[in-house]
Amino acid sequence: MKNFKIFSLFILAMIGLNSCETDDDVVFIAQEPGEFVLTNTILPEYVLTASTGSNLGERFTWNSADFGVPTNVSYDLQRSIMGDFSDAVLVGTTAGNEIAMTIGQMMDVATEVGLDANPETPEPNTGSFSVRIRAYVGDGGSTTELFSDVKTISVVLPEIIDVEDNVCEFDQLFAVGAGLPTAGWGWGSPVVFTCVGNGVYSGNVELTSDGDANFRFFSEASNWDSGRNFPYYENAGYTIDENLVNAGDGDNNFQFIGTSGFYSLQIDDVNKTITLGEPQASGTCEVDILYAVGAGLPTAGWGWASPVELLCSGDGIWSGNVQLQNNEGADNNFRFFTEATNWDSGRNYPFYVNEGYTIDSNLINAEDGDSNFAFVGTSGTYFLTINTVDKKITLEQL
Repeated sequence: MKNFKIFSLFILAMIGLNSCETDDDVVFIAQEPGEFVLTNTILPEYVLTASTGSNLGERFTWNSADFGVPTNVSYDLQRSIMGDFSDAVLVGTTAGNEIAMTIGQMMDVATEVGLDANPETPEPNTGSFSVRIRAYVGDGGSTTELFSDVKTISVVLPEIIDVEDNVCEFDQLFAVGAGLPTAGWGWGSPVVFTCVGNGVYSGNVELTSDGDANFRFFSEASNWDSGRNFPYYENAGYTIDENLVNAGDGDNNFQFIGTSGFYSLQIDDVNKTITLGEPQASGTCEVDILYAVGAGLPTAGWGWASPVELLCSGDGIWSGNVQLQNNEGADNNFRFFTEATNWDSGRNYPFYVNEGYTIDSNLINAEDGDSNFAFVGTSGTYFLTINTVDKKITLEQL
């Protein structure tokens, strides 16, 4: 692997005002250096690939800045290639204590400095940049400010060994079974895994561990004789994800034993691996992921620690499983967002009504201060789809 350091790292001293007097003669006394710090754990390196660009790279957290008097504080996440922040770039702003940075945003930094995944070129494929938090009182131009410690983000662009056209044994692999709730044991809607690289098949899949969680791969749709069960891959020397085991049934199918939900499943015939990971966006949408938070979404709530994520699953279509709760008159509300942690990117009920959408009858205008969505159906898990082509928002209870 080529190695390169984008900047010479050095530790910045905390910069802040010891005191600042406002027009109202209120004196701000900033806390001592070392008390305002980034609190999240930084990984040794962050592997960046285009296919995971919408995934979370790192969620930066910090303790609150103290200016000596009760006051509203804003926080900027800044990044720097030089390391001294003379070239500081704003990543995001919040009044809270966390900001997320996606793999795609990290790749933007890699692009700025010319990192290259092609081993045949002289450009490096590894590097690093710095991040820090700026806390300030008032607007963004305020001089009443305080800076956190500096963290180094080391990034890697995996080298592309073969840049030729993708070549697989088949154009697609198929899978059916009760462990795949969108497919079942039939050929009406099999799960399809497409050749995405030399010998690599990949696709998003919903997996359940409830009841009969078995399934099998097939090289030909509708041809039961083309099946490839667990021993087929095991005997060929494949390393198989720990959440996939031999069902031990009559056909020795695969059995999923992990947490039910959506996954990206990859079969690599070159490295002989079958792996499960975070689902990946497919198709073309305005953004790869549409987020949702609110009390009507019990796994999310009104915060950004665990927002519901709806992936681009087709051209102009976001979809995914969501848990919805009806508190019978209490707060059943939620809202969609095009950017995580950015409240200004919200899309409420009137946004879609004004765009001419037909909206599921279990979703109504909450008529609260933000005109959020309110869920009025039966609490449970639903498959939610936002179709920007047909202009429909639909729910299917699972």
